[in-house]
Amino acid sequence: MPVSDGAGTGGSTGAASDGALLALRGVTKEYPGGVRALDGVDLEIRRGELAAIVGPSGSGKTTLLQIMGTLDRPTAGHVLIAGIDAATASDDELSALRGQRLGFVFQQFYLLDGLSAVDNVAGGLLYTGVPLGERRDRAREALERVGLGHRLSHHPNQLSGGEKQRTAIARALVGRPEVVFADEPTGALDSRTGASIVDLLIELNAAGTTLVVITHDAALADSLPRQVAMRDGLIVSDTALSTA
Repeated sequence: MPVSDGAGTGGSTGAASDGALLALRGVTKEYPGGVRALDGVDLEIRRGELAAIVGPSGSGKTTLLQIMGTLDRPTAGHVLIAGIDAATASDDELSALRGQRLGFVFQQFYLLDGLSAVDNVAGGLLYTGVPLGERRDRAREALERVGLGHRLSHHPNQLSGGEKQRTAIARALVGRPEVVFADEPTGALDSRTGASIVDLLIELNAAGTTLVVITHDAALADSLPRQVAMRDGLIVSDTALSTA
């Protein structure tokens, strides 16, 4: 059986307990051929948390990210975000959730070479209806927040690997999301630069950003206040339980 977070499910609806930004209830994900990537996962992420989801390749952590981030739907179970069950929500509702409440950082930076750092970050607001001038103002603020106020006009080919990842983090923050998912955010960086990105994530969390970091790096996970370990589609340990 997967580890439960110990919170009540609120009845048959699988409602999140008070204070949870995101709650998974009995989430299963199966692929053709009978492959079960998630096997009845229960998990809550609360406002202000900095949690690592850790596990070896094939453990289900990337699938969990896709489900939590509404990039995919579960085969069974509930995924509750801001009172909406992403498992049954319409495509328009999911697009609104991603655009207004969720931010994403990936191992690859996905920056456009022909755009400055400001415009790469402002692109995170492209489909929100925010006017161009305000998009750029908010992009500048986000870049300053990640320590790149001196690189606003630089293009990706003028940025180091760490600066590119900081730009990608700023893009995730520019929409002022309620939770940011970071998928292997240090995976494409050397150890020293990766450590600086971990320090940045900790600083952002201390300033109020809720973060979920997906990683296979046990050392990175150990540096974060909560670690959720996965294996074979199950949560096998969660430090939030041991300290409850």
